[in-house]
Amino acid sequence: MPGEQNPAATVHWPVQSGPVPPLAAFYSPRPETGFAATGGPSEPPALRADEVGSYVLTGPGGTGKTQLAAAYARSLWQSRDTELVVWITASSRAAILAGYAEAFARTTSAPGGPPPASEPGRPAAGYGRGENQEQLAQRFLRWLSESTRSWLVVLDDLTDAGDLTGLWPRGAMGRSVLTTRLPPASIAPPRLQAKLVQISPFSRREALAFLTARLFEDTAQRNGALDLAEALGCLPIALSQAAALIADARIDCRHYRGQFGERQQAMGIGPDSGYAATVAVTWSLALDRSDQLLPTALARPLLAMLAMLDPNGVPAAVLTAPATRAYVGSYTADRADAPDADVRRALSSLDQVGLITIDAASPVRTVYMHALVQACVRQALPDAVRDSAAAAAANAVLQAWPEPSLDPVLDQALRDCTATLSQAAPQIAWTPNPGHRLLVRAGRSLDEARLSGPAVAYWRAMTEASGRQAEVAEAAGGEAAQAVAEQAGEYLRRLAAAYQAAGRVDLAVGVLTGALERREEALGPGHPDTLTARAELARTYLAADRVEEAIPHFERTLAGREWVLGPDHPETLAARLDLAAAYRAAGRLDDSIKVFQRTLADQELVLGEDHSTTIATRGSLAAALHSAGRTQDAIPLYARTLADRERLLGPDHPDTLTARGNLAYAYRSVGKLKEAIPLYSRTLADRARVQGPDHLDTITSRANLAAAYYSARKLKDALPLYEQTLADRERVQGPDHPDTLTARGNLASAYHSAGRMVTALQLYEKTLAGYERVLGPRHENTLTSRANLAIAYHEARRTPDAIALFQRTLSDCEQALPADHPLTQGVRESLEAARRT
Repeated sequence: MPGEQNPAATVHWPVQSGPVPPLAAFYSPRPETGFAATGGPSEPPALRADEVGSYVLTGPGGTGKTQLAAAYARSLWQSRDTELVVWITASSRAAILAGYAEAFARTTSAPGGPPPASEPGRPAAGYGRGENQEQLAQRFLRWLSESTRSWLVVLDDLTDAGDLTGLWPRGAMGRSVLTTRLPPASIAPPRLQAKLVQISPFSRREALAFLTARLFEDTAQRNGALDLAEALGCLPIALSQAAALIADARIDCRHYRGQFGERQQAMGIGPDSGYAATVAVTWSLALDRSDQLLPTALARPLLAMLAMLDPNGVPAAVLTAPATRAYVGSYTADRADAPDADVRRALSSLDQVGLITIDAASPVRTVYMHALVQACVRQALPDAVRDSAAAAAANAVLQAWPEPSLDPVLDQALRDCTATLSQAAPQIAWTPNPGHRLLVRAGRSLDEARLSGPAVAYWRAMTEASGRQAEVAEAAGGEAAQAVAEQAGEYLRRLAAAYQAAGRVDLAVGVLTGALERREEALGPGHPDTLTARAELARTYLAADRVEEAIPHFERTLAGREWVLGPDHPETLAARLDLAAAYRAAGRLDDSIKVFQRTLADQELVLGEDHSTTIATRGSLAAALHSAGRTQDAIPLYARTLADRERLLGPDHPDTLTARGNLAYAYRSVGKLKEAIPLYSRTLADRARVQGPDHLDTITSRANLAAAYYSARKLKDALPLYEQTLADRERVQGPDHPDTLTARGNLASAYHSAGRMVTALQLYEKTLAGYERVLGPRHENTLTSRANLAIAYHEARRTPDAIALFQRTLSDCEQALPADHPLTQGVRESLEAARRT
């Protein structure tokens, strides 16, 4: 399979997304119980590459489901029987969504792939792209359902059937494979013709064929092969570990079977104790062999760490992190950090005896340890060793997690490691460092990926768990109680932020209101933590457009911080800025300007005139003055803000581009179009060059320049820009996005002004239909669109149509808008004028 690809680069079919696990050494094709490239023997195999279809592979761990799926994917890829292979480790709903979003990113750069997407303020490529990953996942699934290209999606190791709700891949050109240990009855692909296959261990012939192939160098080593296979229950993972040790130690199958029986008896395990018990014996024999290969026993601490991390692939960066080298080195005589070479040698020894699998071609999912082996290792670890291994693993994952995140595949692998660690060593969650830091980092990665549903679920689970832990800690008392309480507070705040990001502001307000009440009761109204909680609640009210409820909380926060911290403290200045912004949002512009002016003066003294916060406040004051109609006072502040941004950040920084656009808008609003148009033009050119032509900020800049030309009566210049803006909106955001509807209405108005009434009417009608469909018949934007169409009908001398539309619009305005709303009055006057015609 190909290596990792750069999602931003242009790619060509075939395309792979997600690392496919490597096949085990001497992988057996399993013609009787597994996969066959063509027709099989009398008993047909579970999977066949010459058949199009979907498969659900169920069965206990260790029977080789993932290996079968990997062989299937590789066969289709190598034979070019599919143009797209998507491999997703389905460990959680977040993992599935992230996998689909990554597949979208890879295929969107290929000819005929899904159209690209971008969001305001975000680069057009990458995932630091910050695009809504849930929306990208749904777009990818829709593309699969309509695609004429052949595809395969593998969802490996599903742990919760509910995670796939609404996320099953389907399409006439597609194949899919799902592997899971869940019982078959819990898997129900909706309206999907899927073959449900119970994967069992090897057949006796397959087990013997595997041992024969694996022990090819010395045929004498095969002595007793069939008896050994039967003793191991023909379990693929157990046979793989046994064969690796036999080949490495130069013994035969009969000798290994003797060792197995002795170890089985010593461990008190009966012959019919099940698959997990079989693996418990084979892994212990393999560990003994690794100790012989590395007399310093460096493999043991690595084994303990790997048992805490994701079985479906641990990133190489985790295993070479300083925390890993320190932990492995603590097992040596001098306790010095282990060199990278020693760590790699220890990993190689574990691979050599079959305890792990290394995929050197994948830096994201590099080392695999089967979940059955992990369970055996964890069960054998003393509590103290388990805790130290878990702490080392948590630190290593943190050290491997880049800030900021730029690779969604790495992020998901690290989230999977975090989830496995928190389940394997739940006590690690309540240690401030590293456990709590790691759990917060994992949750933040969901926020950054804009996986709003999984983020809410994650923070809610952490909030509930921390609440229970806080009750236990409070009963015990001591410093631990305070630390857990602080953790619980952070989880609560992050849950509120996740609700807000998901558009559930009502729930966010409820969460923060409860938090504020508890802090007031426990700490008092003037405590810094209480003031912080009040500010968070106020900001949430403001985000929900409940500004009248936000302002009293902002005012109390400012008063409290002035009393506790003093008027010039940075947190006091921040509180004053929040209040000024709230006043502006409420239309209290005089109050807003006064607070902004005082804050700016204080920041210039305390922080300095060139501090980024001071510059931002200067821009905010300019905007408040602009909103108050004092544009002549605002323009010098806008100009200085732009000059400061250019000097300190450079001409291409996003904040500089925004400042240039703000100054252009101010000039345009006072009719200084000669000054505005060059600024708009430069802003558009810079955004297209820096952020890309499809970035939404670029498209918005093009619309602004079009509007400036329109205001200057330069319709020949405005029309091509309006046309391109609409085409870009439709392609990037979709035909029914509110921004697209606005762009269509603007183009209609431009055609109207240019006298091209036939085209204008068609666009006006299409715009109105879109608004009614998307926003409803009585939304203010819909009413405005209907009024515009009525005006166009009137000017086109379609007076009866105009009067009927004006009458309907007036009736809806009177019911949906305040009595004195300007739109209602305008429609009433237009109706009267139409009747007089």
